[in-house]
Amino acid sequence: MSTLIRTRVTIVGAGPAGLILSHLLAEEGIESVVIDQRSRAEIESTIRAGILEQCTVELLTRIDVNTRVHTVGQRHDGIELRFEGEGHRIDFQKLVGRSVWLYPQHEVLKDLLALRMDAGQDLRFGITAHRVEDADSLTPRVIATGADGHEVVIVSDFVVGADGSRSIIRPAVSGSAQSGYFRAYPFAWFGVLCDAPPSSDELIYSNSASGFALISQRSPEVQRMYFQCDPEIDAHSLSDEDIWATLQARVPGTTLKEGKIFQRDVLRFRSFVATELRRGRLALVGDAAHTVPPTGAKGMNLAVADVRLLSRALTALLLRDDDALIDSYAERALQRIWKAQHFSWWMTSMLHTGADADGFDRRRQLGELRSVVESEAGRAYLSEAYTGWPIED
Repeated sequence: MSTLIRTRVTIVGAGPAGLILSHLLAEEGIESVVIDQRSRAEIESTIRAGILEQCTVELLTRIDVNTRVHTVGQRHDGIELRFEGEGHRIDFQKLVGRSVWLYPQHEVLKDLLALRMDAGQDLRFGITAHRVEDADSLTPRVIATGADGHEVVIVSDFVVGADGSRSIIRPAVSGSAQSGYFRAYPFAWFGVLCDAPPSSDELIYSNSASGFALISQRSPEVQRMYFQCDPEIDAHSLSDEDIWATLQARVPGTTLKEGKIFQRDVLRFRSFVATELRRGRLALVGDAAHTVPPTGAKGMNLAVADVRLLSRALTALLLRDDDALIDSYAERALQRIWKAQHFSWWMTSMLHTGADADGFDRRRQLGELRSVVESEAGRAYLSEAYTGWPIED
């Protein structure tokens, strides 16, 4: 048996990019179907950190005035760069008049799923996409399988791959799943969640002789912390005492508030940009198009920026038969993507110590950090990039 579905836009992936895109299209009266191989419960329980740029928060607030980002999320007006045992605050508000919000991605997803379901969005869980057929036609088809094992065929005027770094749609757009620009970093983050009050009012990015650490937050009762580690380390090879000793050694000058560690993981560092973001009536957004190291807090924010560009392009194409914006989508999106790749690489290289670093490398790195914190222009650049470049409307 096979189920045939006809819609205007097929969106593969019910993450932030896919859900926001479906909302923006619905505002213009454009019908879409969103599919995801996961269940709703699985999507909402996928724990990922979240630093939201001001433009992202403004968009979430516009599409849902009741968004919990302003009640559950925490507004941060700066961060601290710590090195040589001293903290240096980067004041976002003073330097660029903008802020960021600490609001985990799974909480964003809970908000968006509820919003779209209440609006009657055709959102189908447990549907696994396999391939795209007729990719060069005006009505490409997504071939998928339902939870019952039966084939599902979705025919639409446009297909959007918002299905993450292992995208099924990417090969149809760029030629293969691996076609793109790739960079693997020789280190990772060892991350923990713990029951403890905040150790700092704002995030601390700490460069120490022992290595990098990030002191983040999750809620008034739960904290998120990371330290630089070998990518091959077993997350369960360290005792809680070892973890706290490592974190404390890497944040000299601040006494961390310890608590029970109830989750630990190793987050590898990779950068990727697909060679093509659009082909005919297909396009990629979010992690399907690019991934960045977490140091610059750009992941979800880049996805939202992609979607804002693509939603306007699809509105022009499908409602006015105007293909100018869709033809320029990739070029315009890539300008921001590569700026974000540079910023993420810059923050990563400035704060982390490579295994082959020598005395020169260490002193040069400290010189770079001082060049940033002792210069208003340097602090302003970091603030502008971290809080997010304005999105052209």
